[in-house]
Amino acid sequence: MKGTKSFNIPKEVVYAAFKEIKANGGTYGVDEQSIKEYEENLKDNLYKLWNRMSSGTYFPKPVKAVEIPKKSGGTRILGIPTVEDRIAQMVAKIIFEPCVEPMFYKDSYGYRPKKSMKQALEATRQRCWKSDWVLEFDIKGLFDNIRHDYLMKLVEKHAKERWVVLYIERWLKVPFQMKDGTLKQRASGAPQGGVISPVLANLFLHYVFDDFMEKEFPTIQWARYADDGIAHCTTEKQAKYLLTRLQERFEKCGLEINLDKTKIIYCKDSNRKGTYKNISFNFLGYSFKPRKAKTKDGRFFISFLPAISEKASKNIRGKVRNWRLQSKVGKDLQYIAAMYNKEIQGWINHYTHFYKSEAYRVLQYLNQCLIKWVRSKFKKLKSRRRAKHWLGRIAKQNKNLFAHWKYGILPSAGKRGAV
Repeated sequence: MKGTKSFNIPKEVVYAAFKEIKANGGTYGVDEQSIKEYEENLKDNLYKLWNRMSSGTYFPKPVKAVEIPKKSGGTRILGIPTVEDRIAQMVAKIIFEPCVEPMFYKDSYGYRPKKSMKQALEATRQRCWKSDWVLEFDIKGLFDNIRHDYLMKLVEKHAKERWVVLYIERWLKVPFQMKDGTLKQRASGAPQGGVISPVLANLFLHYVFDDFMEKEFPTIQWARYADDGIAHCTTEKQAKYLLTRLQERFEKCGLEINLDKTKIIYCKDSNRKGTYKNISFNFLGYSFKPRKAKTKDGRFFISFLPAISEKASKNIRGKVRNWRLQSKVGKDLQYIAAMYNKEIQGWINHYTHFYKSEAYRVLQYLNQCLIKWVRSKFKKLKSRRRAKHWLGRIAKQNKNLFAHWKYGILPSAGKRGAV
């Protein structure tokens, strides 16, 4: 395609894309240009980008490779595009996403408009009450292993604009720039960290998994959030057969099920008899397993319910521990609250949808660390009892100071039993 060939890309879409990127924030790419620096000459920068995209002469820069630790151990590589390339990808997303979004199934929840983790968790919770068995599966390295040839056929099938096809292909082929400056070519995958990557991953898995399930197993309910999937089966035999079929299906499409993170679970409760090895699974930071529940008339029974997972609880405690609050004796409570409230509120927003008492118990650990801060800061409050009493009084007087205090998770609070 000649560079002089023009495409009809509205200027207002480019500006809208910039506003989205600015709102999302994020770090700089290989050119080390921040959003703030890009904005200093915004009009010219956006015009130049629009002009190059419209003429077909836009070529993305290499993607900055950033290693981040996995919760399960090891590392994964995030690909961070430059600010300009993120804006360009957002332009394509604004145009391309409406072409594919209407065909996606309701139980695909990841990175979609008006879809959320809470919806996926709620659907899974209710279905566990109706079906005895669950197949929990994980796709190994989804964002690293998507086949470019398969994906581009799907993009060409659904994109209404030729420039969208052209630039998506260029983004898929752009190399990683490693920490030492060397370039690493990529033959597969869509960089995790790219603006357009989640839409592409959903498009690929729509055909690989979602549509396959709807056509081959129409009676089995499922939920998928990016590369995490759940399928509800009536028998253990059905779950084993489904796993075999999915292994074959994914392998055919260039993907692989991570068997270390895949298992078949019996949804044990008061009405379900029998002894089985697996009676719990993790999904989106929640652990589904048999838990004590109470009827409206006050009777206790065992139900199969979600609550914050042990892995997520451990992760939160680790982050709070790494804050080293007891060493911040030169700061006051207002400063500490302002510094960490956003992250605390994020935990509350995600982990208190179901069986909130488990999440409250984890957040009590934060209060324990605040008590250590009090004991380090004030000589007269060295004893734990005095420090706890002092902090409890502050919390009652100003419940809005820390995000978790607003929900009654106070230093002087006793055991909470709310489900």
